[in-house]
Amino acid sequence: MLNDVFMEADDKMQKTLGVLRKDYSSMRAGRANPALLEKIKVDYYGALTPLNQLANISAPEPRLLTVQPWDKSLLSVIEKAILKSDLGLNPTNSGNILRIAIPQLTEERRQELVKAAKKKAEESKVGIRNIRRDANDRIKKLEKDKDITEDECKKEQEEIQKVTDKYIKEADTILSIKEKEIMEV
Repeated sequence: MLNDVFMEADDKMQKTLGVLRKDYSSMRAGRANPALLEKIKVDYYGALTPLNQLANISAPEPRLLTVQPWDKSLLSVIEKAILKSDLGLNPTNSGNILRIAIPQLTEERRQELVKAAKKKAEESKVGIRNIRRDANDRIKKLEKDKDITEDECKKEQEEIQKVTDKYIKEADTILSIKEKEIMEV
């Protein structure tokens, strides 16, 4: 029973960091990265479809993304979807491929991105702490129901705290790496 509580909490905390990493991969950092276009959805015959399911996205140069749709008739629809996104990118249509130059970030924009990255990290830490609280509540309930002793309860809560500290430290590490990447000129 206690092992289940611990394993479940650990698993949920790991998934929370996975979401943080995924969010960071789609944040602009001045370099061309195909993950930038991951959140873009294209109207494909009435259904909103992720761009990466309709085209090949690559970064042939550090400041250039190319989007090559498998169905050439989608080129203008994809172009409009990229223009409508909040990424501030301007694709160039060359007939069968879209080229997207990634402009250099201004200092002000870099600061905004760092602020957004910190906000996402803080949300992850809050999620991790909530998982800790839920696990501790379950442990206390086991003690209250006389399924475990008071000593076991305290020991498990300490273990949950150690895991929580580990994942919060990891979230800070992920944030500092992303911060350096964003501020890199």
